[in-house]
Amino acid sequence: MAEISKFLTAKDVQTVSNLQILARQVVEGFCTGLHRSPNKGYSVEFRQHRQYVHGDEIRHLDWKVYGKSDRFYIREYEEETNLRGTLLVDASGSMDYASEGISKLFYATRLAACLAHLMLQQADGVGLVTFDKKVRKFIPARSTAKHLSVCFDALESTKAGGETELSKVFKELVPKLQRRGLLVIISDCFADVPSLLKSLAHFRHAHHEIIIFQVWDRAELDFPFDRWTRFESMEDEAFHLIDPAHVKKNYMKRLEEFREQLTKGCHRHKVDLVPVVTDEPFAEALAKYLTLRSRR
Repeated sequence: MAEISKFLTAKDVQTVSNLQILARQVVEGFCTGLHRSPNKGYSVEFRQHRQYVHGDEIRHLDWKVYGKSDRFYIREYEEETNLRGTLLVDASGSMDYASEGISKLFYATRLAACLAHLMLQQADGVGLVTFDKKVRKFIPARSTAKHLSVCFDALESTKAGGETELSKVFKELVPKLQRRGLLVIISDCFADVPSLLKSLAHFRHAHHEIIIFQVWDRAELDFPFDRWTRFESMEDEAFHLIDPAHVKKNYMKRLEEFREQLTKGCHRHKVDLVPVVTDEPFAEALAKYLTLRSRR
């Protein structure tokens, strides 16, 4: 079994130990936990009044309302429930890129391990999906301590594959994720943006809450190349030998357009888009986002 120390240092664990991943919208689950459930019950937080019908338990009558209206009403409450989180880790060829230091895939698997640890620490269920142009591994959400090792084993064995088709993969996953919950996508999102946004809309239509950690290598953002360079595709055998000085301006323009289109689309679909760069410690990036999320 892969041990936590292979993914997270003591400092990483300490960085996120006091943070929580709270669902902003109603989720479904079986256990009592931190999050709101759509199932009505008689505990925790008041939701609404409902007129009494024959068969309701008298002990749930609101006598104060009866005293004011001379009618019987039942107090209904929202149960608190556990979160079902699923981590979707992109293992396509482009995720294997590393200008220096660690690859985007290495960063993504460590970020996923940190999230899995955090969710299970707060007694939530966590599942894992790895994919390139198709789903490679699908692990349903569980909340047992042993399940963390199952997820870690899968992350440890994940290697970069070939091309990716995000919209196709996400469309395939919609019927498999039957209960609404939190989907955390960890990917560089290198795809046709309109198609990607359409697939995200399918998740949102199924009432999932979505966070995307978009993983970047610093060189992809800054394009620091200053001499003739051979650029090789990470997903097929294509390559180009070019003078970066002739393409940098157009590259930066296309990059800005891509990021702006994706950002606006995610905002429209109420999806959190969180850019992370591999030269920033993943635990610190996660802590920064979760702190901001809790304040919102």
